[in-house]
Amino acid sequence: MPFVVGLTGGIGSGKSTVASCFQEHGAVVVDADEIARTLTSRGSPVLSVLQQNFGEDILDSEGNLNRSLLAERAFDTEVNTAKLNEIMHPKIRERAEQLIAKVSADRIVVYDMPLLVETNSQDLCDFVVVVDTDVEKQIARLVDSRGLSESDAWNRINRQASRATRINVADLVIPNDGTRADLINRCGSAWTRIIEQAAQGHPRSLST
Repeated sequence: MPFVVGLTGGIGSGKSTVASCFQEHGAVVVDADEIARTLTSRGSPVLSVLQQNFGEDILDSEGNLNRSLLAERAFDTEVNTAKLNEIMHPKIRERAEQLIAKVSADRIVVYDMPLLVETNSQDLCDFVVVVDTDVEKQIARLVDSRGLSESDAWNRINRQASRATRINVADLVIPNDGTRADLINRCGSAWTRIIEQAAQGHPRSLST
């Protein structure tokens, strides 16, 4: 098996930038969000389950998922969030495991998973990296770059694990409290640490 790095962070933390940086350094990125998009492609069995739970109108006239409407309903209450996770995450995990297993043992896989902690998926990983930023910066990014209202942004953040919970499972924390250039520089240093750790083997796997 390849050396697997779990990459996570709160919504709007800058995790996608870090994933891209690691990919440029040579990592094979397994993206949970991309898996979710594939699972919910037009005509997929998952779509009908989502319709049963979140309403027939979450599909547009061509049968494609209206992701923003699904997100609005899923993040409206804790019950709905849990329902969405129950439907999606076992399937996401299954596909992620399949993709990871196909990667050669001499490579490093970055499992880019926003809900790594919430779904206890760190058990798939040899090393966990958390991208951390303060909540005010998350809110600003979600409002400015994704067009969410401030209340919607708070709602989504509150449906995820707390910063402290994520940091508690991290082997390495990358602070994102400066410019994009600062974050890229920290990615480079983090990659060096990952290379060193990979050379030592699979510590999490051996300890579980």
